[in-house]
Amino acid sequence: MDKNQATGLILFAAVLLVYSIFFAKVPEPIVEEVVTTEQQVATVEETATLEVAPIAQPDSIQDMLAIQQFGIFGPMTKGTAETVIMENEHLIVEFTTQGAEIAKVTLKEFKTWDQRPLVILDEESSDLSFNLETDKGTISLNQLFFSPIAATSQLEDGTQAQVMTFIAQSGSAQIVRTYTLPASGYVLEKNLELKGLGSALRNNEVQILWDDRLIRQEADIEESRRKTNVNFFTAAGSHDYLSLTSERAEDSIEEPLKWVSFSQRFFTSAIIADNAFTRGSVLQVTPKDTLSIKNVKADILLPLADGKASMSYFFGPNNYNLLKTITPGFEKNVDMGYFFVSWVNKYIIVNLFQFLEKYFSNYGVIIILIVLIIKLVLFPLTYKSYVGMAKMRLIKPEIDELKEKFGDDPAKMQQEQMKLFSQLGVSPISGCLPMLLQMPFLFAMFFFFPNSIELRQESFLWANDLSTYDAIFYLPFTIPFYGAHVSLFTILMTISQIAYTHFNNQLTAQTGPMKNIGYIMPVVFMFVLNSFPAALSFYYFVSNMVTFGQQALIKAFVDDKKIRQKIDDYSKNNVNKKKSKFQQRLEDAMKAAEAKKKK
Repeated sequence: MDKNQATGLILFAAVLLVYSIFFAKVPEPIVEEVVTTEQQVATVEETATLEVAPIAQPDSIQDMLAIQQFGIFGPMTKGTAETVIMENEHLIVEFTTQGAEIAKVTLKEFKTWDQRPLVILDEESSDLSFNLETDKGTISLNQLFFSPIAATSQLEDGTQAQVMTFIAQSGSAQIVRTYTLPASGYVLEKNLELKGLGSALRNNEVQILWDDRLIRQEADIEESRRKTNVNFFTAAGSHDYLSLTSERAEDSIEEPLKWVSFSQRFFTSAIIADNAFTRGSVLQVTPKDTLSIKNVKADILLPLADGKASMSYFFGPNNYNLLKTITPGFEKNVDMGYFFVSWVNKYIIVNLFQFLEKYFSNYGVIIILIVLIIKLVLFPLTYKSYVGMAKMRLIKPEIDELKEKFGDDPAKMQQEQMKLFSQLGVSPISGCLPMLLQMPFLFAMFFFFPNSIELRQESFLWANDLSTYDAIFYLPFTIPFYGAHVSLFTILMTISQIAYTHFNNQLTAQTGPMKNIGYIMPVVFMFVLNSFPAALSFYYFVSNMVTFGQQALIKAFVDDKKIRQKIDDYSKNNVNKKKSKFQQRLEDAMKAAEAKKKK
């Protein structure tokens, strides 16, 4: 050791000695307490306690370095990481005392596609961090060590809840993180309180960084990726989301936020403010490997009021009726379709499905019953559609005569057709309009079944899981737009649709290009739906068969001669009937168009 090194060591020892004698304070003893949420009653029954030991004086070089780097937070950086568990009817939540943060969340009621425990959050794939801006720079609470105190409390509804309080201590300064888990449910409440930090804090906000590589839960990874994205809801009541299809999407929200969620196909993880987050930004990236579904990230600011803040986590299934009870707008994590069909799912199908679940446990039977109920309710429209198409078929000879007479003059042909329809009391849309009114129900199922967690891992006939395709065998090659498997329910749906089209063409005496389109569409849908859930193809197959049966029944009881007689009677009784204003305007418009064309 040379002279300079010896002198430096002596001076450093002298500084350490002076500091320990004149500046270091003996930490005040800590009073054990349990911080409860505002929903809890004042009385808290402690079931387990752990005394927080006084912080030792900085009697080592490591202690001095910690104080220099972290300031008042320095003593909080010493400790041993341990695991603490909270559990209720639906969740198992594991914490680590290093950071007092969630390390793992397991959903007890569910399994992955390969029957492993369904872990919705894991510290190996998820980084959740609360950061403070201090006089020593940005400090993550994950760098600090906490002492846990377990207790129970009684909620306002009379049920018991577990309370876990984590305390990090430095002299009179404390950071307290309190978690409350009710006896059942998927919501974990959280309170944060900062005491005695004073000027060590640079602002009254906590930065929450949540970087999650979403764990694969389903066998069909591509379908899972198509149904996974980031959703967020502002305090003003506006819902938005990142693109489901883009490989990379991001957004900055410069207004107060109510919640941010990472919504997968069947499960959602979310962070919810009791009041509102100040602002935030979100990001999602679709990885090229198969290790995760999507990589998602949220960066949000939680405001502090007198050093306190409260919020909640949600870890649970995408059950529409359940999500409606969590917080305003939270049910939007389930895609119910575009506005013109979403009302069918929200107000009819979801409630009907839930009602039938009370009495039937087989979901294939439930789907059949839903088809029968919907078809029964819509039967008057089906009947009107049949009669309308029958009328058009019966007046086909008159239409053919007009085609022979005015075939070279399309405008005149249309005018004469309109006149004929008026004379006979037949509407060309009478057969189509009732069918159009049924379309929202058909399209609603296109969104309901792929997002229905109730069907997850439910079997029916040869389909092991109604929430995914029912492959009866796999091809040694991939067919473009079709895939490398064959779905039997999709094949049956296609055959039934072709049979229905053939029957419908005979009913309407359809000719020309429209006749061929009716046969092409089922084949197109066979390609489209081959990789969709078996429940969807099964629904369409049953719907086609019931519709086919309804029309066969109507045909057996509806006499074409009587319909023709009604047409003839109408024609005789309305020979001198004046044209309606609508018909007159339509004819005038057609004449004007023809005149313009001739010019």
